Amino acid sequence: MNDSDRGAGRAARPRRADARRNEKTLLDAAAEVFVASGVDAPVRDIAAKAGVGTATIYRHFPTRADLIIAVYRHQVEACAEAGPALLESSATPYEALRRWIGLFVDFLVTKHGLAAVLRSDEPGFEALHAYFLDRLVPVCTRLLDAAAAAGEIRSDVPALQLMHGVGNLCIGAEHDPHYDARRLAGLLIAGLRLPG
Repeated sequence: MNDSDRGAGRAARPRRADARRNEKTLLDAAAEVFVASGVDAPVRDIAAKAGVGTATIYRHFPTRADLIIAVYRHQVEACAEAGPALLESSATPYEALRRWIGLFVDFLVTKHGLAAVLRSDEPGFEALHAYFLDRLVPVCTRLLDAAAAAGEIRSDVPALQLMHGVGNLCIGAEHDPHYDARRLAGLLIAGLRLPG
């Protein structure tokens, strides 16, 4: 590798970092618009929120399905990455679990229209549920195990069962402003506490 090749490699790195940052900005904007208006929101609204033109959105995500899948995966990753960070930063493992369940509730409640979309016949959607479970069940398991090992909660509730319970508490929450799924999930998590 000559010096000009090395220089080209260094010059390319910031573009890759910029591209990642730009894509994250687009996905964050799309997620916010989806929360406010559902997954059928106009692309121009997403572009305006991201501060880009609609052509930029279409260059990154040629179809609405591509965009929805990318937003979904982006949000799953954020939830997955939050688990270890919360374990490290929270005062107790139970507090980390409680805070993570709050994020999980927010993730579930704010995905307007995704349930219907995920049942669609669009190529690419079928693997999303498996991806969701593959990424989030181990995170929830780690949080539950840490809290149980610390003697804070009972140890007989598997992560998938807890996630199903929380998911069921979130059904319909986006349609009723008086329904507080986060509070109910908090009561469910409080029910795991060991007396003492």
